[in-house]
Amino acid sequence: MIHIIRSIACALAALMLAGCKASNQVSIEHGKPPATVQTKSRSEPIFYNGKTYLLAYDYAQASSSFDMRVSGMGPKQLRDAVAVATSGLRYYACLDGQDGRMIGQPNYAEGIWRLQARCA
Repeated sequence: MIHIIRSIACALAALMLAGCKASNQVSIEHGKPPATVQTKSRSEPIFYNGKTYLLAYDYAQASSSFDMRVSGMGPKQLRDAVAVATSGLRYYACLDGQDGRMIGQPNYAEGIWRLQARCA
């Protein structure tokens, strides 16, 4: 009888341990699955306020953000550059209904707005 009880206890313990599994994804919000991000580099024409601009970005794995470039705007179009970059990122890279959010300060040089953004 004791042998049967030990066997059942061992089987239950093995089943409980088998349910534990290591994962490289972490859910930040309780009850929701981890967010998915498309990390493929991309270059797209973006039509905004009656004009076409070029949006390009690459994923920077070290900072978990995107290095973004918006071409075709002038040095006084900071708000427009941020709008094009974050909405383009939301559409092309931030899956699962996430928003594109700028991090740091954008800078303008040689006709290109450069900024970093991430999905949030």
